[in-house]
Amino acid sequence: MKSQKKDLLDALDHLVIELAWSDKVSFEAIEQQTGKNEKQVIELMRRHLKASSFKLWRTRVNGRSKKHEKRFSPSGYV
Repeated sequence: MKSQKKDLLDALDHLVIELAWSDKVSFEAIEQQTGKNEKQVIELMRRHLKASSFKLWRTRVNGRSKKHEKRFSPSGYV
């Protein structure tokens, strides 16, 4: 039973990482799909990625307005 739970958590972490790397998926969409907010996603990425990969990802995320739906929507509101 513990092995199945660990496998499910690993699969969820993998999904979150995959979604976070995508330029087209916002933090809000990640939270809707996985229940993890932006802070939790950042912590998960820091924990699972090499330091250099994490820094690269953070640089990409900070330069993208699409990672936040409020910044991406034309009116500024979702």
